[in-house]
Amino acid sequence: MERKGILFVLSGPSGAGKGTVCKALMDTKTPLKLSISVTTRSPRDGEQEGLNYFFRSVAEFEEMIAADALLEWAKVYNNFYGTPRSFVEQQLAAGHDVFLEIDIQGAMQVKRRFPNGVFIFLIPPSQRELESRILGRGSETTESFNIRTSAARDELQKMREYDYVVVNDVVADACVRIRSIIEAEHAQVRRNLYLIENW
Repeated sequence: MERKGILFVLSGPSGAGKGTVCKALMDTKTPLKLSISVTTRSPRDGEQEGLNYFFRSVAEFEEMIAADALLEWAKVYNNFYGTPRSFVEQQLAAGHDVFLEIDIQGAMQVKRRFPNGVFIFLIPPSQRELESRILGRGSETTESFNIRTSAARDELQKMREYDYVVVNDVVADACVRIRSIIEAEHAQVRRNLYLIENW
């Protein structure tokens, strides 16, 4: 029996910096397989099909739901997001760690299906910093800004459902904390019982 991969799930409120931290973590060559989400929203400037997201129509997304081809999915701010099921399951079975950077609704779905996953909640150092980051995108109307900040306050209450919390004050420091979590999880006795058979 060989060690199976570990599913790491990173999520948090809008403006926490999930995408930025995820990209920085991958740039450090941490041995993780990053799962790419499917979405029905329009690409933002610089985003590429198959690299940042798989962009699909609402009809195509609904077909994936019907075919049970998504590990999780959610409707967020009038757009659908989901994680392809097959990639995650294949990588874990092959012994590779998989890293999901998804919204909180999706993380709760994954937790029900993969209770042995490791769930990390990312937050900015303060509410003021969160609001500043949302405004810094330059793409928010007053209405959408109010919706996002209100939702973020509600989402913070979900932190109790996670295994770890990481404060994203400095991106590089947040990455160090996440890598420490990964190393600690690999050292868990319950994940290394296969060593007894090979001793």
